[in-house]
Amino acid sequence: MALYHNEDQAMLADTARQFMGEEGTIAKQLRHWRDKNCKDGFGHALWKQFAELGFTGILVSEADGGLGMGHVEAGIVLEEIGRNLTPSPFLTSSVMAATAIGGGNDELRGRYLPGLLAGDSVFAVAIDEGPKHRPERIATRAERAGNGFKLTGSKAFVVHGGSADMLVVAARTAGADDDRDGITLFAVPKDAAGLSQDAVRLVDSSMATHVKLDGVQVDADAVIGEVDAGRELLNRVLNAGRVGAAAESVGVAGGAFDMTTTYLKQRKQFGQLIGEFQALQHRASHLYSELEIARAAVIKAQQLLDAGSEKAELMVSVAKAKAGKAASLAVKEGVQMHGGIGMTDEYDIGLYMKRDRALAEFMGDMYYHAERVAQLSGY
Repeated sequence: MALYHNEDQAMLADTARQFMGEEGTIAKQLRHWRDKNCKDGFGHALWKQFAELGFTGILVSEADGGLGMGHVEAGIVLEEIGRNLTPSPFLTSSVMAATAIGGGNDELRGRYLPGLLAGDSVFAVAIDEGPKHRPERIATRAERAGNGFKLTGSKAFVVHGGSADMLVVAARTAGADDDRDGITLFAVPKDAAGLSQDAVRLVDSSMATHVKLDGVQVDADAVIGEVDAGRELLNRVLNAGRVGAAAESVGVAGGAFDMTTTYLKQRKQFGQLIGEFQALQHRASHLYSELEIARAAVIKAQQLLDAGSEKAELMVSVAKAKAGKAASLAVKEGVQMHGGIGMTDEYDIGLYMKRDRALAEFMGDMYYHAERVAQLSGY
């Protein structure tokens, strides 16, 4: 498979680039909602515009009213989101939650997908239970009660949890906390009795919550997929989130790189453009190469996921680790090459560094995925 976009994907990229560049800019969105101390951290009007363009249904099947596209196309949108630091629930709702709901029955898909497609609903995914990404361990319990289940436990750093109309919750219905099997996914409404959330603002100004489930009762129709056999669906959700975060990281890195090279062409020191200094040219060239490698790794992972390849899981971790490393380099180089002003809030380059830090931890940092690559490769 060629590691570049076909004609249709290139057209989607042009649309996403123009839309984010006009409506999803840092000034219009990130700074605006941050400075207003918005409880959601994003604009619902923009989310409706996402829906009007069909973005919210990229991973929703055509039978359910969506576009029926794949992770390559979702990644195209996410890269432009990252490039413009556009705050939106696209990754949590249209990528991760949509993947989970797509594994549900007709009734559940009919209940939740229309709101997503219309841009009226926001969803969140509650998986991790500690400060680091460790989905191998699920301690939250779901016990049978009446005609449904009773959920007890807690979830940490649920991105957009406070804005969500529904949470996709991973809970244990059988076995020990570290067992692979015995996992079930549930669609928990935001107003479920016993569900409470404490809001936290992350380093990039986005919003998350710590979720507590205190005997939350849900009917059997809240089950997504099969009882006790949810690990496979959970892994699909995780892979979608990981490669999506990697695509957004590439966008963050690309945005920081563009801003930095523009500055190198404008800033003068000792009567000479600093971009003419060979040392800075070498650093910029090295960074460009790292970004292209990361972008290629992400596209490969997206293609393998869309093809249902058994190698997809390995390549997703390669992409997440490589994109995280490249983005970290891009924002650090950006701040350094901007000099002292790079540390001020008035300059946007620092906002790229903050978003990189949030994305680096989301769905596992580069060290988690480097270890996972070694394990999946048999080392």
